[in-house]
Amino acid sequence: MTETAASTQSGTAAQLRSGLYRGMVTHARLIPFRHRFAYRVFSMLLDLQEVDALSARLRLFSHNRFNLFSFFDRDHATRDGRPALEWVREQLHAAGFESHEGKVLLHCFPRIFGYVFNPISIYFCHHEEGPLQAILYEVKNTFGQQHCYLIPVEPDQATGGTIRQSCEKGFYVSPFMDMTATYRFRLKEPGDRLSILIRQDTPEGEILVATHTGTREAMTDRTLLKMALLYPLLTAKVVAGIHWEALRLWIKGAIFHKRPDAPEKPITVINKSSTGQRTA
Repeated sequence: MTETAASTQSGTAAQLRSGLYRGMVTHARLIPFRHRFAYRVFSMLLDLQEVDALSARLRLFSHNRFNLFSFFDRDHATRDGRPALEWVREQLHAAGFESHEGKVLLHCFPRIFGYVFNPISIYFCHHEEGPLQAILYEVKNTFGQQHCYLIPVEPDQATGGTIRQSCEKGFYVSPFMDMTATYRFRLKEPGDRLSILIRQDTPEGEILVATHTGTREAMTDRTLLKMALLYPLLTAKVVAGIHWEALRLWIKGAIFHKRPDAPEKPITVINKSSTGQRTA
C-alpha cells in the first residue's frame, strides 16, 4: 500500500463508526467449584449501514463474500441471508419501539478465512434522533441453535453511561449450566474501550461471571492484516476453547443437564416497563 493510499484510508477510518477491538475474554465459574479461563481475542464493531461501504473500501474485508475477513448476514438474525439490519429494525417495530430506523451497531467476531462462531453477538440499537434505545443479545450454542433477548435501555443510561439490564435465561447454552437462571448485563456502548460484563445467577447463588474487554483500533487493511498475524486461528480457538473447558468441567464433576427443546420463538422481548418479558 502506498503512503498516499494509507493516509487516505486512515482518514476515512477516523470517520467510521465501525472499528476493531483487541482485548480479552474471561469466564469464571464460582459454584459448586471454581473454574476460570481467559484468552486473547479481537472483535469487530460494525455499523450495519456501513458494511457495504467497508467492503468496497477495504481489500481484506468483504460483505457476504469470501475474504480474509468477512461479515455474512446468514451468520446472524434469521440466518438465511436476509439483511441483519432489516431484521433488527423489524424486531424493534414489532416490540413497540417508537423509533426503528436509527443506526444499529453490531459487536461480533468476523468470519476468518470463511469460518466463524459467535457465542454472543450484541446489537446496539439507536433512536433516529441518536440516543441508544435498546440492546439485542444474540446467543448461539454449539448445537447450531440461536436465541435472542431484546431489552430496552433506560433513558438515564442511553447517552454514554453504564448500562445495566437483566432477563431470565430461556435458551440452552452449556450442558453444565442449569436453565433456571437470570442473566445480569453490565456494559457500555463501545467507544475507545470495550467493556462487557455478564453475570449468571441461580437460586443457589451466582454461578458465572464472564467479561469481554478491549481497546479500539481503526478499521483499515493495515490493522486487519495485523489482527490476522496476531490471531490467525481465532475461530478455531473460540470453538476449541469451548469444548476444552467443557471437558475440564466434566472432569471436575460438573452436573450434566440434558438439552431441552429450543424456544418456539426466536426472540424474547423484555417489556419496556422492565416488569416482565415475553417471547415473540
